[in-house]
Amino acid sequence: MKPEILVLGSVWPAEVLNLLEQHFHCHFHAQLGEQELDACADRLRAVLTTGGIGLPAALLARLPALELVSVHGAGVDAVPLAALAARGVHLTNTPDVLTDDVADLAVLLLLAAVRRLPQLDRYVRAGAWPGKAPLPQARSLKGKVAGIVGFGRIGQAVAARLEAFGLQIRYHQRSAGPRPDRRSDSLLALAQESDMLVLCTPGGAETMRMVDAAVLDALGPEGTLVNIARGSVVDEAALVAALREGRLGAAGLDVFEHEPEVPDALRTLDQVVLTPHVGSFTVEARRAMGRLAVDNLVAHFDGRPLLTPV
Repeated sequence: MKPEILVLGSVWPAEVLNLLEQHFHCHFHAQLGEQELDACADRLRAVLTTGGIGLPAALLARLPALELVSVHGAGVDAVPLAALAARGVHLTNTPDVLTDDVADLAVLLLLAAVRRLPQLDRYVRAGAWPGKAPLPQARSLKGKVAGIVGFGRIGQAVAARLEAFGLQIRYHQRSAGPRPDRRSDSLLALAQESDMLVLCTPGGAETMRMVDAAVLDALGPEGTLVNIARGSVVDEAALVAALREGRLGAAGLDVFEHEPEVPDALRTLDQVVLTPHVGSFTVEARRAMGRLAVDNLVAHFDGRPLLTPV
């Protein structure tokens, strides 16, 4: 008899659905009413979810037989970690398989913001080029300092790419990391030492709004902020104010504090590049993430070690 699992989220690739069907009896949360959920809750032994959805604590409390939560994504800040640990529930995610694509997007956002790509695109489309309408000059990357906040897999992949563009690399994270000579003592010090900040740190309570007005002011009016981490890492109101008042030069943002809602101020500022949380949104990355998330479920119910435990 196939193990019964609960699947959160309403958009899953056909390949993932086919794999799930082979191994599990799936209950899709989006299709269940409250009574239907209650009727099967004590048979649900695992949850498949996404990094954005996580697992609400109230839903966890309704799943007495839960053994494993498999997260389709690298971030687990939307999962109640302490509650899972207290109950002995295992947790997995899908790191590594998305590292390169997320790092690529970070570099794309930085290049687009510094070289003013969206503005240049609009300039040409609006027919302003033949008339020689005034066009602000962009900035160069070469010789600048990129500060990376969070120097894990993704942070190091971003660093490797930016070094190829001639940038110097510094970083900050609480734990000791590789290349200690390039580690700044604090986030504020990193901002003071950098021309650009790229946020690659995990979300959650420990990093909530760590990029505040003081950090943005330290980065300065010619500085650029790129966020591919979590919207919660940045004080969004302080960011809007710094951009409006010219205390920060530009920003490239893939994540926001209250996704999918994006403040009007960010959508209307000319020096901001926006993408809709798509760091891992490639065919290749999503395929690999789906397979790994399902493989963790299969390994658990086969009695084998989990592939990527958290």
